[in-house]
Amino acid sequence: MKVRELADLVGISVRTLHYYDEIGLLSPDGTTEAGYRLYSTENVEMLQQILFFRELGFPLKEIRDIISKPSFDRQAALVQHRTTLIEKQRKLETLIHTIDKTLQHMKGEIEMTNQEKFAGFDFSVNPYEQEARERWGDKPVNDTNARLASLTENEQNTLTQQCEAIYTKLASIRNGSPYSPKAQATIKEWFKLLNRHFGNYSLDAFKGLGKLYVDDERFTKNIDQYGDGLAAFMCEAMANFADEN
Repeated sequence: MKVRELADLVGISVRTLHYYDEIGLLSPDGTTEAGYRLYSTENVEMLQQILFFRELGFPLKEIRDIISKPSFDRQAALVQHRTTLIEKQRKLETLIHTIDKTLQHMKGEIEMTNQEKFAGFDFSVNPYEQEARERWGDKPVNDTNARLASLTENEQNTLTQQCEAIYTKLASIRNGSPYSPKAQATIKEWFKLLNRHFGNYSLDAFKGLGKLYVDDERFTKNIDQYGDGLAAFMCEAMANFADEN
């Protein structure tokens, strides 16, 4: 299959497949005489495996390390994926049940205890904050938390709208060049907004953050809600902005 055929089949962008090839995560088994990528049946099966890992929140670098090991057993990995997804399914079923009971409670059909209203939720761990502390230390995380906590509700809403506006603007041009003047101007807006509200980002840190957008599937999934392939586009645009400045 050619890259466009595979992208259309799976529902991901051509840019994403190109990026997977560039980082050595999924390289096609062949090319045409004109140099176009050709994906084999084995490539397609491995892409399915990669997307299962992605669905479970594995960073791309970790997926690459896992599947490149000689000891990697695809069947065993699928069995483990199934077990994990069943656990996820049970949690979702509990949350759906909580919603159903809440609707009945609102209609006056049943009574709910306070404990029942929060069945299925688990906020005991914030993986983003934990990882940020491991990467950059406690002080920048504490400073950012304090800065955000000091915002009024209106200021928080405004900040959310500003972030979404930049994501939306970048999503509208994500199929073009990340090095274009428009892309770079919008990425500059993102750089300034991050420094204004979320800490002091050097150009190197900004470039590293862009890489995290594609290496950590949780970031990728959140950003790609605005447009498939946006995370990879932002990664390239942010790297270029850092290098050029």
